[in-house]
Amino acid sequence: MTAQVTRKQMRTVFAETVIESLATDPRVVMLTADISSWFFWEVKKDFPDRVHNFGIREQAMIDIAGGFALAGQRPVVHTYAPFLVERPFEQIKIGLGHQDVGAVLVSVGASYDDPSWGRTHQAPGDVALLDTLPGWTVHVPGHEDEVAPLLSKAIAGDNRVYVRLSERANSEAVPVSEKFTVLRRGKAGVVLAVGPVLDQVLAATATADVTVLYASTIRPFDHAGLREAVAAAAPNVVLVEPYLRGTSAFEVTEALGDVPHRLRSFGTWRDREARVYGTPEEHDRLFGVDAESLADSIARFVG
Repeated sequence: MTAQVTRKQMRTVFAETVIESLATDPRVVMLTADISSWFFWEVKKDFPDRVHNFGIREQAMIDIAGGFALAGQRPVVHTYAPFLVERPFEQIKIGLGHQDVGAVLVSVGASYDDPSWGRTHQAPGDVALLDTLPGWTVHVPGHEDEVAPLLSKAIAGDNRVYVRLSERANSEAVPVSEKFTVLRRGKAGVVLAVGPVLDQVLAATATADVTVLYASTIRPFDHAGLREAVAAAAPNVVLVEPYLRGTSAFEVTEALGDVPHRLRSFGTWRDREARVYGTPEEHDRLFGVDAESLADSIARFVG
């Protein structure tokens, strides 16, 4: 009998990567707002001036991260997505963006990974909100093995980076790249899967004659990769993202501005509020991003 391998959660890999960076890079400072602070209790004994828990004072945490960046440090900032991006958005805009300093923001919870907490812990609009600000790189890993390489590179840099972790993951990792990875080739259209929705997309398109692209980095958007894929297939583009539906639709339009094409976007609703809380899988079905719903929608769209 083959022994079952226990997989780590993305959040665990994130903590291990930051702890290693604290030991090897004196610029790194770790800022938490209670969430996941327990990962860093031991390493704080070694670096008491570089590991900080601000409790539920997220606005102050972002402004202080900006201060660390102005002083030449590399702040890594972490909490649930709505408390990291939405609640302190003005501080992100001014304290980081307007001052043109860098930080690595690492969220957890994503759109509805932990729905039992209700709407307060959901942020399907986080990437769309950051799209209103210039200069952000956005990583959406779909597997725990994709987290460390993406995060290590982000920490080693000096720009503004958002790493969107998920409690759920695809069954297999894809080698990380800033370009879209071609997983299948077909003629009826192109399906772009972002991060942890890849398994649903692969299952939904198992018998479809479509090209499947995968992205663990969605900003900057790989315009050239999409153009190349569309040039070899029918100009039918399906965008499946694990957050607000149509978030990257404007990027598709930019990429294919001179190419007649059709676009269908999938993700969480943007025209009405979900007022029920079940399991993440039930939310997938509610928003139409489960494999069965996607298979039907994609077949009708490209067919």
